[in-house]
Amino acid sequence: MAFDLKSGIPMWTHQFTPNDAFLVGCGSGPTTRDNCPEVGGPDFDFGNSPILRDLPNGKSVLVIGQKSGAAWAIDPDKDGALVWEHRVGKGSMLGGIEWGSAADEQNGYFATADAQAGAEAGGLSALRLGTGEQVWHARPPAVECKAGDRNCSTQAQSAAISAMPGVVFSGATNGMLRAYSTADGKVLWEYNSARAYTTVNGIAAKGGSLNGPGPVIAGGMLFMNSGYAYLGFGAPGNVLLAFAPE
Repeated sequence: MAFDLKSGIPMWTHQFTPNDAFLVGCGSGPTTRDNCPEVGGPDFDFGNSPILRDLPNGKSVLVIGQKSGAAWAIDPDKDGALVWEHRVGKGSMLGGIEWGSAADEQNGYFATADAQAGAEAGGLSALRLGTGEQVWHARPPAVECKAGDRNCSTQAQSAAISAMPGVVFSGATNGMLRAYSTADGKVLWEYNSARAYTTVNGIAAKGGSLNGPGPVIAGGMLFMNSGYAYLGFGAPGNVLLAFAPE
């Protein structure tokens, strides 16, 4: 939805998935026409915020990732007209593309969750802003898992991602935080946050799944919280991590 900044009057809307009505309580107990839709949607709402970028030809584009697994681009100067669509995930109520995406001057970057896919979950894609053409796609590297660690093998990249010149940071639900090259998707650095910590304020802490908010990049530092468990999925934790270049 686009609003006029001065008056607040709606200027245009673009609905990507018609009839996407969803209520958590529907389907899990007694339902009535008063609190449930007649047609239940697939729950493909947006967890992303739209990203506005300028193209080399002087035009503007809004890009956004959806829980359906599709990345979209629309034209903000033509009432939200569709520019391109590119599917990077299978899609589900847990994503698809779940939380925030990122962009620089050339590409949009979209992390794939698809937690329901198990060992096939995850991935990071770079798409050309003007055309939606795939520049590269990177699967999460394989990890060695301990017996009984059910969170380890699923590397859903649900967390919001963050970009700085040359690097995209993306976290996974097994606790891995990785830095990918914007040029080719090569992993430049990784850190397993799912561990115990001795904290600066003397409180015992542990890391877990990376989900929800993404890394914050400021003042030559990178900050990331570790620990996220919801709907029986993911590993809890209570630690805020700060990273600096060597």
